[in-house]
Amino acid sequence: MNFDAFLFQSFGGPNQESDIIPFLENVTRGKNVPRDRLELVAQQYRTLGGKSPLNEINKDLIRRVRAAFGEHGIDLPIYFGNRNFTPYVTDALEQMRADGRRRAIAFVTSAFGSYSGCRQYKLDVELARQAIGPDAPELVKIRHYYSHPGFISPLVSNSIRALESLPDPGGAEFVFTAHSIPKSMAQTSPYLRQLERAVDFVVRGIQARAGVTFPSSLAFQSRSGPPAQEWLEPDISYQLASLAAKGVKNVVVVPISFVSDHMEVIYDLDTLAAKTARSLGISMARARTPSDSPEFVEMIVDLTMELLDPSTKPKSLGDSSDLNGCTEICCPTRP
Repeated sequence: MNFDAFLFQSFGGPNQESDIIPFLENVTRGKNVPRDRLELVAQQYRTLGGKSPLNEINKDLIRRVRAAFGEHGIDLPIYFGNRNFTPYVTDALEQMRADGRRRAIAFVTSAFGSYSGCRQYKLDVELARQAIGPDAPELVKIRHYYSHPGFISPLVSNSIRALESLPDPGGAEFVFTAHSIPKSMAQTSPYLRQLERAVDFVVRGIQARAGVTFPSSLAFQSRSGPPAQEWLEPDISYQLASLAAKGVKNVVVVPISFVSDHMEVIYDLDTLAAKTARSLGISMARARTPSDSPEFVEMIVDLTMELLDPSTKPKSLGDSSDLNGCTEICCPTRP
């Protein structure tokens, strides 16, 4: 296929303290979230310096991808657009149009399929294209990459590194965490199925490298919906309490649905979950996310080559039955 640009698409975050409330208003627009709830979340950003770590992480990742493209002979300029704060996707597409770019590959910092993790990013692009008009660039989104070795292998390495930091690695259990979503959303997407497969890939990788099989479970974090709405469970805090009741003293937490160490990893796990673990007498180590690994950048190169050259064989662990992005019937409009 012919492409002349590459879009790096992410969630976005505040760059300074004055950006926090406008950013949170963008994230929650149409959800009737009370102002005091926004202020509560804003305080979390203020405790970490008043800005999101995601912006610098993404800029560094783009720099590394640009260098990797050069090494592999991929001649695509990289544009950067966010969903919820500057630079917005519309800004990126406007610049593409001004530069004469007509067709771009879109990479999203979400490895799994769901409304919020896949389709909403595609809708962002469509809304931006409508705003720009008939000469707006066309975009093709890279597939879900939850099973790509460049996503799984760094998680295995980072999990073993975290394991080795515990007082009693041999008696540890692994808890994989993913961003919770409403059950109604999970029922219309491949999210839970893909999560379970990714956990299995990482567990098998840990076993192969460590020579030991460790007990493991999947928990959820970062729930944001009203109490009456059913979301995927158990929450990480409840899972830690359950393990403590069984006498478990050492736990490795692996944030498997997150690409980088942004706010929901640093605050929800390194702050809240770590505090819960201490109160339960658990030694907790958190595995780093995969984006700072060279393998992750090579994965982006691989996924780009799949679209540039259709004869490229896709890389995936296990079978290759679920390598596409969202179809027309999955991940419908948010319930």
